[in-house]
Amino acid sequence: MSILIIEDDTSINNMLEYLLKNHGYEVKQAFSGTEGLLILDDSIDLVLLDLMLPGKTGEEIIREIKKRSNLPVIVMSAIDAMDKKLNLFALGADDYVTKPFNNDELLARIKVHLKKANKEESKILSYKDIILDLNTYQVTCNKQEISLPKHEFLLLKALMENKNQVLTKSNLFSIVWDTSESADDNTLNVHISKLRNKLKECNPNEEYIETIWSIGYRLKK
Repeated sequence: MSILIIEDDTSINNMLEYLLKNHGYEVKQAFSGTEGLLILDDSIDLVLLDLMLPGKTGEEIIREIKKRSNLPVIVMSAIDAMDKKLNLFALGADDYVTKPFNNDELLARIKVHLKKANKEESKILSYKDIILDLNTYQVTCNKQEISLPKHEFLLLKALMENKNQVLTKSNLFSIVWDTSESADDNTLNVHISKLRNKLKECNPNEEYIETIWSIGYRLKK
């Protein structure tokens, strides 16, 4: 996990770098708001942010970060006013620690927010050029959005969650169809065929679903 520290006080910045590295984190340091935004990239997992910065203010940086992604931002400040905290949370800050802070408490807060962010990321499934978002139920293939009804969506989800193994027909029946619904081999084959056709329309040059005769289906390796 990589953490970006944006803090203009050199002694605090260096202390945080030492603390975080000793606990197994990769660390990048910035000493102004402008420098922080220049360093910020997809490799960063969390930002520790001071408010009173040269260049861009902490508030401006929160706005910029949240425009790009939902990257966790923990604000560090000596300002303890409730209205200030509420304004920062409204901007998108994920947490607020008051200086001087307890190192163990800060580490615990970092761990919580990284764990939460990882859980959210795990709700995005990908395979080749297919992206399936479990939060929004959106599916794209070759950068084109596909509309999938319930059973086709669940079939694709099951295959993508088990991309390295064969799912038997009985597996798929139990995952995709409720006990109140009737389904047989023909029903499954029809839904797989429809799903294949929709993926093929998005990318005619790619094969996605492989039939394992008399057993079931898997994603093509």
